[in-house]
Amino acid sequence: MIELKGITKQYPDGFKALKNINLQLEDGQIHVIIGPSGCGKSTTMKLINRLIEPSEGKVLINGDDISSVNAVTLRRKIGYVIQNIGLFPHMTIADNVAVVPRLLKWEEKKTQTKVDELLNMVHLAPDTYRNRKPKELSGGQQQRIGVIRALAAEPDIILMDEPFSALDPISREQLQAELIQVQESVQKTIVFVTHDMDEAIKIADNIILMKDGEVIQTGSPDDIIRHPANEFVKTFIGKKRLQEHQSSDSGIFIESDDIPTVQEVMVDNPATAYPERGLAAAIKLMEQRKVDSLLVVDRERKLIGYAPVLNVLKHYQDETKVLKDVMNPVTFTVEPDQPFTDALEYMGEHNTPYVPVVSKEGRFLGVITRGSMVRLMADVFPSDSENGVG
Repeated sequence: MIELKGITKQYPDGFKALKNINLQLEDGQIHVIIGPSGCGKSTTMKLINRLIEPSEGKVLINGDDISSVNAVTLRRKIGYVIQNIGLFPHMTIADNVAVVPRLLKWEEKKTQTKVDELLNMVHLAPDTYRNRKPKELSGGQQQRIGVIRALAAEPDIILMDEPFSALDPISREQLQAELIQVQESVQKTIVFVTHDMDEAIKIADNIILMKDGEVIQTGSPDDIIRHPANEFVKTFIGKKRLQEHQSSDSGIFIESDDIPTVQEVMVDNPATAYPERGLAAAIKLMEQRKVDSLLVVDRERKLIGYAPVLNVLKHYQDETKVLKDVMNPVTFTVEPDQPFTDALEYMGEHNTPYVPVVSKEGRFLGVITRGSMVRLMADVFPSDSENGVG
């Protein structure tokens, strides 16, 4: 557990960046510190690895006062991910990931095994990426390397200072989803700083909302949405940072006499949630994504149901209920190599807006929607579109 007890940070000019901060951050959770610019969120996080020292108060990790620990030794045991990534440009990807294990004098075989394991975890094949340089990777790929570098030495604590804020919306949402999946595997204590409430609601187990150097409210996303402490919290939650993520059809090329497969047409980043997500947070996710239902997946990305907004609203007042309590079963799915007309026929017969796509192993991959098929048909039959068909 990380504990901040009576923390005040005052600078020589008299400015108080933090005012009597008291927090308990439980092990194995994603703790998101959020608030407007200048509220003290990054300062609070940097206390944990002694990049900033408090003027008053103590920071404890597992009951031990970190002021008595050598700062360099402490930092080597805490992963750190920043917005501008900070990869060493002259090093290969493998060498970048291996930096801290080598400083800790791990055996090289153990280090390289860990590098490959982590690359696989974020879907970057070691044979393809381990010998590349950072400049050969996209921004999203570089940020994945930043994340796994922080995991390489198997620290119990990871600090993440607005790590995804410089990315485009699609890459950002993909990395948010990957962070949740990685956390399910590694179960670290993650302290994540952001200014974006949408991001906090999506990834957090616990939210710490700050203003003017003070903690205004802490709690789960559901708790804060349902029981905002004051008008500031209500206003902050209400800010619309909607990010629409639509699949791009620009890379699809289809001859008019071919029937495309489901994989060519599907939207691969639909709105999903885990079955334990609370109903208030579920409503907020629907609002963010502009959808009227959420597809419910388990920790292995197996599709287990869907939760229409009406089901959620019907039980909204019962704070004990979560998505698994209100979801409906999925009755029809398609596989990626099927012709997309299979999905089209089902949607027409049952008047449903989408059909889920799953792999042969049952892993959820995406959805076929009416909108994605209309865009595809417009590319295939442009003359019909010009005449008002589709």
